Amino acid sequence: MATGVIGRDEDLATLAAARGWASAGHGVAIATVITTWGSAPRREGSHLAVRADGLFAGSVSGGCVEADVILAAQDMIAAAAGHAVLDYGVADTVAWSAGLACGGRISILVQRMADDALPPELVDQVLAATAAGQLAAISSDPASGRAEAGEAGPFVRRYPPPRRLFIIGAVHIAQALVPLAHGLGVAQTVIDPRGLFAADERFGGLELDRRWPDEALAGMLNQASAVVALTHDPKIDDVALACALRSSAHYVAALGSRKNHAGRLERLAAQGFGPDDLARIHGPAGLAIGASGPAEIALSIAAQMTAAWRNEAGRSALAA
Repeated sequence: MATGVIGRDEDLATLAAARGWASAGHGVAIATVITTWGSAPRREGSHLAVRADGLFAGSVSGGCVEADVILAAQDMIAAAAGHAVLDYGVADTVAWSAGLACGGRISILVQRMADDALPPELVDQVLAATAAGQLAAISSDPASGRAEAGEAGPFVRRYPPPRRLFIIGAVHIAQALVPLAHGLGVAQTVIDPRGLFAADERFGGLELDRRWPDEALAGMLNQASAVVALTHDPKIDDVALACALRSSAHYVAALGSRKNHAGRLERLAAQGFGPDDLARIHGPAGLAIGASGPAEIALSIAAQMTAAWRNEAGRSALAA
């Protein structure tokens, strides 16, 4: 069974745009990368949505073969029938002229958004499930072009909930981390019950959550969540870390020296967390890049969070 790599919020945005066009009465087709080889510019599962008039959203090749895919999708929409599997590689004239001469190959499934291909209701289900914090999946048969809910078909595209970063502590590093997360397509929530720190204006108008972490995080964490504790205050950080360890959050980290981290682990162990639980905490937070100052520390945390997410996405795909 081929499996689309999970975890890119941009593809959910592409599906939402396509659903909006369809609801407004436009003909729509969805192109999906179903196989890649070599230095392919986009991962399996990447989407491109095409409207009948040629307006498009998303990407299946970073611009290499988009024009050809869009034309094929428009023809399909105009005919109100059919589907296509488009193969591009180093030997293809279109791909060569468009930039796949680097040696990569991709196969792209193009489906109309229609009941006999990719039903609009399936897209609605994916958008609703992920918005509710649940994993969703669509199975497609490249031979027939038909799609259905679940994971029974030859090609499965999984959609995790949108990624979200919970930053504990409205500190200077948090101010640098918020825009980095935004640029990565990760929603941000800053939690800090301390009134002196929790000023919305310090974060470009982002509304801060001034509750204690156990209240703010209750029912909010899932596989697509990341939690980073930055306050250096055990009364706050330990509470947040305990919540994170009881969840399936893919990234849990805390700022502080190795000595401070050792003490943190002792306190959490006293609460009943075992070695496997405690090993989930990245401490000190961030990749070891020799970071100096809030901006570089925030960069190291964002990079480590991204690596954790990609590793988790890969494990989930292999487990299918």
